[in-house]
Amino acid sequence: MTTNPVSSTPILRTTLVWSAIVTGVLALAGAIIGYLVDGQTGLWSALTGVVLAAVFLAITGASILIANRWYADPLYVQIFFGIVMGGWILKLVVFIVVLVVLRGQPWLNAQIFFVAVVVSIIASLVIDVVVLTRMRIPHVSDITLPTEDPDDAVGGAPVVENDPEANSGTR
Repeated sequence: MTTNPVSSTPILRTTLVWSAIVTGVLALAGAIIGYLVDGQTGLWSALTGVVLAAVFLAITGASILIANRWYADPLYVQIFFGIVMGGWILKLVVFIVVLVVLRGQPWLNAQIFFVAVVVSIIASLVIDVVVLTRMRIPHVSDITLPTEDPDDAVGGAPVVENDPEANSGTR
């Protein structure tokens, strides 16, 4: 593992921080609106939808941040895809279990739950776009440039073949 972060690390951290802030705002707004629409059932439906969407959306970013810790490892690609795919499989299994458990619950208003999930996902996508467009990341990243010109290390400037003065020795 290495302490040098890859270029996606600041983007993912910023996205997770902003997503947490927006999730708090959406949870508060969803709870108020849900309560006004359907009382306590609406409140819990909205909160469940917002929190569920936030957890699922955070799993991907967190799994990539965790996988980036092995950047310098020779097996980085395999470790990276193993962790990220494991996160996606975990999300799929948990999503199916949650839907089966929540189906038909008397305290859940399906319409409010659905709207809360959709609004949370749209907010997350907006955050992703804003963060990606405002972060200053070079087009080519995670590389190291040479510290000196190899021609200077040899002991002189390179000979230019089409320069008559350089080849005639009149300098």
